Amino acid sequence: MFAPISPPVTLPHLSPDARQLLFICSQNRWRSLTAEHLFDQHPHYVARSAGTEPGARVRVTAGHLGWADIIFVMERKHADILREKFAPELAGKPVICLRIPDKFQFLDHVLQELLRERLQEHLTHF
Repeated sequence: MFAPISPPVTLPHLSPDARQLLFICSQNRWRSLTAEHLFDQHPHYVARSAGTEPGARVRVTAGHLGWADIIFVMERKHADILREKFAPELAGKPVICLRIPDKFQFLDHVLQELLRERLQEHLTHF
């Protein structure tokens, strides 16, 4: 007996013009993952996150960069790594450095406030 095929997943909370945001840090454990969680259930943005280092929870790929409308990096070194490894995939895509140092834990309150403050400069509906 075969299981029925599931219908495609829909996200009813999203507006039709939702933007796709990618957040990058080194390990994808604290900063970028916290940023991704800030957009859970947001009607105007879909967020994913990844890391630049070999041991990252989710390591950034060309596919991530192709998916994203806007790429946010936590530090300048992350932008440098992306440009070095994925220059063709970054063509025409904004890469914005949020200048957030690697000194916070996952979902740290101060980190969340800092992310909100820095992201408001770049996102209309945040």
